[in-house]
Amino acid sequence: QVQLVESGGGLVQAGGSLRLSCAASGRTLSSYAMGWFRQAPGKEREFVAAISYSGLFAYYQDSVKGRFTISRDNAKNTVYLQMNSLKPEDTAVYRCARARTAASGIPAAILEYEYWGQGTQVTVSS
Repeated sequence: QVQLVESGGGLVQAGGSLRLSCAASGRTLSSYAMGWFRQAPGKEREFVAAISYSGLFAYYQDSVKGRFTISRDNAKNTVYLQMNSLKPEDTAVYRCARARTAASGIPAAILEYEYWGQGTQVTVSS
């Protein structure tokens, strides 16, 4: 059984930064890729970033590349999303997720993730 809890969201002005955390309980995350997704009001959930189980590889959506950084600390069973140069279009509920299959690379598809956090709100004002 895996439970994921996000934190670190909030209200920030354009150009500012936030650091999101995703802490896991239950089975360790160390053997699984982890991803961050977001969903804005009236829109479907979309992929943001993912990191391999080892933490050596990462993949980003083009719109956040160069601004966001995903990282993980397997000893703490935690994954992070550092968000810099935030834009109003980044406003959304951000959720972390664990991949369905162990050592599966860095999947970007929603259906390739099994466990999801409840989400943390990020609001960027102009």
